[in-house]
Amino acid sequence: MKLYFSPLACSMAVRIAVYDGGLDAAFEQVVLGTKRTIGGADYLAINPRGQVPALVLDDGTLLTEVPAILQHVASLAPESGLMPPAGLARTRVQQWLNYVATEIHKGVFYLMFNPHAPAEAKAFARGLLPARYEFVAKALAGRDYLVGDRFTIADAYLVTTFAWANASGIALAPWPAITAYRDQLLARPSVGQAVAEEMALLQAG
Repeated sequence: MKLYFSPLACSMAVRIAVYDGGLDAAFEQVVLGTKRTIGGADYLAINPRGQVPALVLDDGTLLTEVPAILQHVASLAPESGLMPPAGLARTRVQQWLNYVATEIHKGVFYLMFNPHAPAEAKAFARGLLPARYEFVAKALAGRDYLVGDRFTIADAYLVTTFAWANASGIALAPWPAITAYRDQLLARPSVGQAVAEEMALLQAG
């Protein structure tokens, strides 16, 4: 399978899940401004929506949307614990995937980074983040992970948002539970490797 990604975009959550699940995947970088891959391919011919991530399976099937791709990746490594078996814990992971996707990713950072969004919209979105991270901090109090006692795809998605907070000059210090959680996850090999690799690509230009 091949993951189409852009450095430090939400596609990084999928890279983390791939590494954590011990899966094999190829990675191809997309320049979102030109909608072409680093290799020169027309990305719109691969994913007509033009966004990352896109995951192309070995049979050519195209998957899009972070929560859906993360759940598929987790299904390929069931022994990893990236997604609990059917039951309440799995529903909790799906609940967090939706919260991160709608309340944090699209509800805040998408607007903040969208070059076409008016300044007023960007400021409004930025003002929403503290309450949303406060909700996350309360959920993390006394916990190492969002759900149960194992790292899941919900953690992979949430930790990705902290790179966006950093890029936006938003300090996480007001939420000690979040900073402790972030630091613990950055020490996890799959997370540390993904962040280091994508940071290096971003710095290389």
